[in-house]
Amino acid sequence: MRISIIPALVLALAATPALAGEAHQETFGKLADGTPVEAVTLSNSHGMKVRVLAWGAAMQELVVPGRNGPTDVVLGYDDMTGYLKASNYFGATVGRYANRIAKGRFSLDGRDYQLVTNDGPNALHGGNKGFDKHLWRIAKVDSDPKSATAILTYTSPDGEEGYPGTMKVTATFTLTESNELHVTYRATSDKPTIANITNHSYFNLGGVAAGHSATEAVVTIPVAHYTPVDTTLIPTGEIRPVAGTPFDFRQPRRVSDRVRDGRDEQLRIARGYDHNWVVSRAPVTGLQLMAKVHDPASGRTMQIFSNQPGVQFYTGNFLDGTATGKGGVIYRQGDGLCFEPQVFPNTPNQASFGSARLDPGQTYENRIVYRFSLTR
Repeated sequence: MRISIIPALVLALAATPALAGEAHQETFGKLADGTPVEAVTLSNSHGMKVRVLAWGAAMQELVVPGRNGPTDVVLGYDDMTGYLKASNYFGATVGRYANRIAKGRFSLDGRDYQLVTNDGPNALHGGNKGFDKHLWRIAKVDSDPKSATAILTYTSPDGEEGYPGTMKVTATFTLTESNELHVTYRATSDKPTIANITNHSYFNLGGVAAGHSATEAVVTIPVAHYTPVDTTLIPTGEIRPVAGTPFDFRQPRRVSDRVRDGRDEQLRIARGYDHNWVVSRAPVTGLQLMAKVHDPASGRTMQIFSNQPGVQFYTGNFLDGTATGKGGVIYRQGDGLCFEPQVFPNTPNQASFGSARLDPGQTYENRIVYRFSLTR
């Protein structure tokens, strides 16, 4: 399903508005060796703001208006201690290859590569020290009457976590006056390699301190197929229809209605939803709808668009109460929902899934738009 971007509903908010397109840079904290970690906060005149950390190019805060005022809707930590102790990929930019690669192995041009395995037998989100665990450089901060932008960069050396090629990556965050957050990832490499970079924010549109599960949200994923997984959460290679299964979100449905349906083996394997939905069979030139999320209590709605062929929907199944997040809240299963536009998991080992290859002279690009609106 291919669609074009249309003007978003501008959210009304009974609060003193900020000046349009504000951008502010500050020090968020320090690494263990004392190196400062900078952050950029982007805001608009309608009460929205996003704070992006140089650590992992992560969205640490995303404030969105609701019926009862603005509130933060992404899980994370109040300071660097949490991110360094147990990141859980909260808000992080993940790569070089987001999601899983079976046994951490793939081949290019007849050469085999062994990646660091950090998820049982598999490689996950770039390995032990993926993009989420590096200090990025804030290359540019800018604002104008219509938007505010932060551009972050990172250079991944040849061989990092087993990946070939020196990869240069940019992450561009833009908050607009139409209450859209644009996140664009671009990458180049000096050798043939693979690329799959996305954002791993956990959303609770009711507010991260609201006291109710994110699974009470009503979700729409307007696609007809998904990729089932084996017991290590690697896609089997099958592209399975969602019809007649708990994976059918073509019509709006509350996540909690079926997330615990133990009659479905796939939900038992993943402890909930942790699967890739097939939006298209290859990246597109425009943008296509990945998912729509609505929180009835607050009136907030989020639509996610991307040029990528798949979206990983994850219900925070491995949040087990060991992470204490913002405001001292203990994060547990279902407290946040992830929607990760992506190349399909394990594509380098599944020819039928397409290609994740990036050659010298090419530019990888994942364009993501989060569009927010409010129902009174």
